Amino acid sequence: MFVSEVQAILPELVALRRELHQDPETGLDLPRTQERILAALEGLDLEITVGLKASSVVAVLRGADPGPAVLLRGDMDALPVTELTDLDYASTNGNMHACGHDLHVAGLVGAAKLLCAQQQDLAGSVIFMFQPGEEGHNGASLMIDEGVLDAAGERPVAAYGIHVRPGPLGVFRTKAGTLMAGANELRITVKGSGGHSSQPQTAVDPVPALTEIASALQTMSTRRFSVFDPIVLTVTQLEAGDAINVIPDTAKLGASVRTLSEESLDRVIVESKALAEGIAAAHGCSVDVDFTVRYPVTRNDAGRTREALTDLRALFGEDRVLESRDPLMGSEDFSLVLDEIPGTFLFLGATPPSVDPATVAWNHSPRVLFDDSVLGDQAAALAQLAYNRLT
Repeated sequence: MFVSEVQAILPELVALRRELHQDPETGLDLPRTQERILAALEGLDLEITVGLKASSVVAVLRGADPGPAVLLRGDMDALPVTELTDLDYASTNGNMHACGHDLHVAGLVGAAKLLCAQQQDLAGSVIFMFQPGEEGHNGASLMIDEGVLDAAGERPVAAYGIHVRPGPLGVFRTKAGTLMAGANELRITVKGSGGHSSQPQTAVDPVPALTEIASALQTMSTRRFSVFDPIVLTVTQLEAGDAINVIPDTAKLGASVRTLSEESLDRVIVESKALAEGIAAAHGCSVDVDFTVRYPVTRNDAGRTREALTDLRALFGEDRVLESRDPLMGSEDFSLVLDEIPGTFLFLGATPPSVDPATVAWNHSPRVLFDDSVLGDQAAALAQLAYNRLT
């Protein structure tokens, strides 16, 4: 029912998205983004609170009649990426909305406007969760600690989020069960004994041990784990000495580790530590291994996912709402909400038709492009999912 109604507010949603895109902020402290959200929600019949430890915004819509609560979420933060697009509204401050969170904010504002217009039909409440700090800053956990899940007075019966990504414009995808991987960080420090670069025999060089560990970790991920429960382990940071003629005391690496199950997570913690210790010992070094679990696996509730697929196919047609076969190895802290509330996370294709699919840039690229014409679909979809649970 919201596809036609959203057209009246689409220009203001596009304008909001482009303002946000031109002025991106990173992390948990997003004062200008928060200010724009509050301005966009002004005049709506919403109970609004802001975060104490971050620039979050929680807005609650009370329906005309009592009933359950539904949560809708949009993340707000950008990435420390220098934008390399030719957009008229490209960022120039060294940050970039390279993961589409500017669209997520504008889409959630649109859903709030659509549902406020139908307030008399609703039996229950809608919680609008505008979340900072998704990009590695644990913003969802912070908002949960500050009470977002209880903002309506009772726990929601359903939670929904939509994430834009490269793909056919306006096509939704999701699946029941495991949708996205868990995110983890591995940091290894190899300890040797420094010395002069011309006299390596008088030192215990940690650098060869570290490079061997980096290479062996890549092999481990394909030889110690089943292809039916894979992990992705990518070494992204290497750090050693500052002077070219000095063997350092220590050498460090950092790696991103993605897992799809608790079993593979438990195993990679054990295997990576044993591997690092063994290689370091062979070089006469010692080692510190720090494994940090960031976000759990994103799992969609089977019942809520069936409902979402049915609702959106009725709204947009069968050919625009598809069921994914496999999970993605990316991660998402909405998983923390879905660990508490039965719900569904969906993807929405947003590649401009002018972009060649063979050369399309992906999320987190400085060249990624998202077509903001999908904002109407995003807002309508979120609004419809909440409306159908509360009417």
